[in-house]
Amino acid sequence: MEVKPWNDETDMKKFEACVRAVEMQGLLWGASKLVPVGYGIKNLTIMLTIVDDLMSPDNLIEDYLTCDPNNEYIQSVYIVAFNKI
Repeated sequence: MEVKPWNDETDMKKFEACVRAVEMQGLLWGASKLVPVGYGIKNLTIMLTIVDDLMSPDNLIEDYLTCDPNNEYIQSVYIVAFNKI
């Protein structure tokens, strides 16, 4: 998943903490890295595991990551790769 901040002045430590603060049954956060995209802006690329029977990626994005108070740091969220087992 790729998470985009609002601008280059976003505190990236708080940004990642904001993402990882979302705790739900069936959600496990994995490794992450900051990827430069230009003009000093870095996107957070983070791996996660979701148990389908307990939650959905759309629910995570729409109801938790892009709404208050997380939208203070998070502009948008994209699913970069999706593997279903």
